[in-house]
Amino acid sequence: MNASGLALAYAMDLVLGDPEWFPHPVRGFGILIRSGEHCLRPLTCGAKSEFLAGAALTGAVASAGWFLGRTKNAMWRVMLTWTALATRSLLVEAQTVIGALDANDVDLARQRLRRIVGRDTAYLDETEISRAVIETLAESACDGIVAPLFWLAAGGVSAAMSYKAINTLDSMIGHPEPPYRYFGRSAARLDDAANLVPSRLAALAIVAAVRLRGGDAGRAWQIWQRDGDLHASPNAGQSEAAMAGALGVRLGGTNYYDGVLHSAPVLCAEGRPASVHDARAAVSLIALVSGIAFGAALLALAVGRRK
Repeated sequence: MNASGLALAYAMDLVLGDPEWFPHPVRGFGILIRSGEHCLRPLTCGAKSEFLAGAALTGAVASAGWFLGRTKNAMWRVMLTWTALATRSLLVEAQTVIGALDANDVDLARQRLRRIVGRDTAYLDETEISRAVIETLAESACDGIVAPLFWLAAGGVSAAMSYKAINTLDSMIGHPEPPYRYFGRSAARLDDAANLVPSRLAALAIVAAVRLRGGDAGRAWQIWQRDGDLHASPNAGQSEAAMAGALGVRLGGTNYYDGVLHSAPVLCAEGRPASVHDARAAVSLIALVSGIAFGAALLALAVGRRK
């Protein structure tokens, strides 16, 4: 990938987003994962065999992503790079939820929120909907923006496609609960490794974005450093903690998934409850984070070509 190709792909993402009619590689990875699980599950008989089967599936799908990006066709590389990025879709989906809240239509906001979160939304009030939007923006700033750009700059289109495959594996099978406790363990650990650097770069970009907007960057840095490692996952709290500090709001806490209560660490516990205004500010911050990450990736590519 060269700088001009990345610039074209980034522009396509900003203009087109992720149209549902386009054959997105992530959908292909999803089909591979489901098909592989269907074939491998009957062969397992215990924790060890489940782990080995899951590891084999994880390696196969991650490799498929790598080989998908090995194309020598320049236009296909641009198209694949476009699909690896998710700035427009993330911002637009968040704004549709905020728009419903602005119209005082909480039921519509809950419906729209279901498109971007896994938690139960049926009984969320305006504060909890706003919190969910902010948390999703912060988390997806890594998964959908910073990490793909990082891997594009570090290893080209193959690395970015492999990252998207790993990220899809984690979202589908990388769960600590049965039936994926052992089958999905390799996917979860590989996703942790793939996001170790990008998650911290995403948090740093949030701090930089706050500084550029004239906000309290010192508080964003302080809360990130203090609360970023509260999660059991090495990456989950990094950008969320930075966002909590940037806005001065409490994030984390309790959520329901399929009716089951899940508790997460509270980030920026001294902050205020989230509001629609805070969610709107988070959208602006993530738009700026995307620009910062894009600029850094372009710079990295330019430096790499000179070497």
